[in-house]
Amino acid sequence: MSMHDLGIGLEEESTQEETNKVVSLDEVKKNKAPWFVWQIGEKEYKLKLVSSAILKLEKKYRCNVLDLFSKGIPELSVMLTVIQAAMDKYHHGMSIDTIVSLYDSWVENYDGSQTELMSRVVMPTLAVSGFFTQKQAQELLENLETESL
Repeated sequence: MSMHDLGIGLEEESTQEETNKVVSLDEVKKNKAPWFVWQIGEKEYKLKLVSSAILKLEKKYRCNVLDLFSKGIPELSVMLTVIQAAMDKYHHGMSIDTIVSLYDSWVENYDGSQTELMSRVVMPTLAVSGFFTQKQAQELLENLETESL
């Protein structure tokens, strides 16, 4: 049985617009980060929630995405579904089963955990996705970095 069969993930049709814009390093430094990178071994996954992904998540959970994280660490299925939605722009078509496998690998081989998934992957992804002002995002990421030391 797949995770999709359990109602986990976003497996409906997806619309994606490819962007091939080359951005200079100076431009990236002036603006907020264009995406968050989830590093699993040698592989990097770009994460960013674009508005269409946010709308899908809001429809699925019937609340604002920030509400999902306002009461502490949500269910693992929620965090992995948010990651699946955030991967769609740059890694189109990733199934929830693939995301679950990536998470398992990250936990087993790279000392990941659910609390670190929240602080080191989900929150930085929300930060680059426009859920916070640039100042709030910078403070949040600095606080998360300090807490993990």
